[in-house]
Amino acid sequence: MTSDLKKVELHLHLEGAAPPSFIRGLASEKNVDLLDIFDENGSYKYEDFWDFLKVYEAATSVLQTPEDFGRLTQAVLEESAKSNVVYSEVFLSPDFCGERDVGAWKEYLAAIQEAANQAERSDGIVLRGIITCIRHFGPDLAKETAICAAETAGDWIVGFGIGGDEKVGAPKDFSWSFDCAREAGLRLTAHAGEWGGPESVQAVVDDLGVERVGHGVRAIEDPALVEKLAERGIVLETCPGSNVVLNVYSTWENHPVDRLREAGCIVTVSTDDPPFFHTTMNREYQMLADTFGWDDDAFRALARTSMDAAFCDASTKENLQKVLEAE
Repeated sequence: MTSDLKKVELHLHLEGAAPPSFIRGLASEKNVDLLDIFDENGSYKYEDFWDFLKVYEAATSVLQTPEDFGRLTQAVLEESAKSNVVYSEVFLSPDFCGERDVGAWKEYLAAIQEAANQAERSDGIVLRGIITCIRHFGPDLAKETAICAAETAGDWIVGFGIGGDEKVGAPKDFSWSFDCAREAGLRLTAHAGEWGGPESVQAVVDDLGVERVGHGVRAIEDPALVEKLAERGIVLETCPGSNVVLNVYSTWENHPVDRLREAGCIVTVSTDDPPFFHTTMNREYQMLADTFGWDDDAFRALARTSMDAAFCDASTKENLQKVLEAE
């Protein structure tokens, strides 16, 4: 069964992975009324991607202290462990953790790391962080986020990226932030090719110098770009379930993940914001098996490929590849 296979996840938003029950409980503790963001079943409720961003930020509003983020990290990793995830990289935003003040951000980060270390001891899941700026917050605030990233770069904070509304601004507007992160030794990724077309993928590769692209699936619309991504080994952090729920693609059958893989692109598979999209890593694997006929050997290769694409240090990567190979 695909649920028994060990998995690697590279595209996961910490706040977006918050179980609805966790956010409801936290809101109750803080006497915050968030009932409007949940449906009658207790799940997150939104109309489209832009409404999703509003609901996401409303849910995040009750995450107010380092302790809250420590508890969140614990809850998220418990869910990941249920899908047999052995390594995960999570997107973290200092915008939501101390409003980009370096001192405050370090306190939040310490709480997140403490929870991650406990999960590694108890469940064997290894977590590392990628700091992301928020595109629709603009380039100036992104610079502050990049400084937070540079100040905490190391064995645990391993990457820098950008998320948010792809239709706001252009990747080149954020060049300073990416240069700052690169100089601090961080590896680079960027969301593109989800709501923006293939030109958005081209832009983050050319203008920001990323080695991974978050989503990136609309590259399929430009065969020359697909060939370029394959030749250069640019990794695509695909999230099929997310794309289908948000109607980037109408069905799993229409999703290009299999075509991109067949064209020689390096693809990984992740959940993005799993409770928002009613998915888990187990479900992603099962849907790939059901839709495209991927077998256990394909999934084992996917996990090894994903581990190769991870931003963690060589020693961590080597140890986890041994875990995957022992399966």
